[in-house]
Amino acid sequence: MGKLERISRTLVREGAIVDIYDDEMRLPNGSVEHWDYIEHRMGAAAVVPVFPDGKILLVKQFRPALNRYTWELPAGCRDAKDEPTSITAKRELEEETGYSTKELSQLLSLKTTVAFCNELVDVYLAKDIFKVSEQHLDPAEDIELKVWKMDDLLNMIYSGEMQDGKTVAGILAYNSLR
Repeated sequence: MGKLERISRTLVREGAIVDIYDDEMRLPNGSVEHWDYIEHRMGAAAVVPVFPDGKILLVKQFRPALNRYTWELPAGCRDAKDEPTSITAKRELEEETGYSTKELSQLLSLKTTVAFCNELVDVYLAKDIFKVSEQHLDPAEDIELKVWKMDDLLNMIYSGEMQDGKTVAGILAYNSLR
């Protein structure tokens, strides 16, 4: 028995945020298969925005991949590969919610779907958020805001109602610190 190895990687489609590749893979038994690989070019950041009273602010957005709205942490892609994700997190918090923080700390770093994608999301904690402006949404964004108690968010996670990986991971990481 050999080991799994990539023979070749061929670009199939170049997208705005991700590129899709066909990986020709040699399996341990010697046979060859084609696997999909998605490269997320920029990386991203998300933020757990916490009010002084401990409640958490989430955004509701339509996600075409699911064909429904989801409650999520404010998040977005870096503007450049070398942009620190802390800058991305603070910018996305302000743009999507109109809130800011004086205290931003990294909670965790995660790869969202390691079986076929290299997307990296750094998740930050924004304590004691405060209103600084109105939302500054991109033309494609239609975002609703809602303040949540931790118990309600945990119920949504454990019931399967909340399934967004970065949001689940961020909320659970923050809950472990409380």
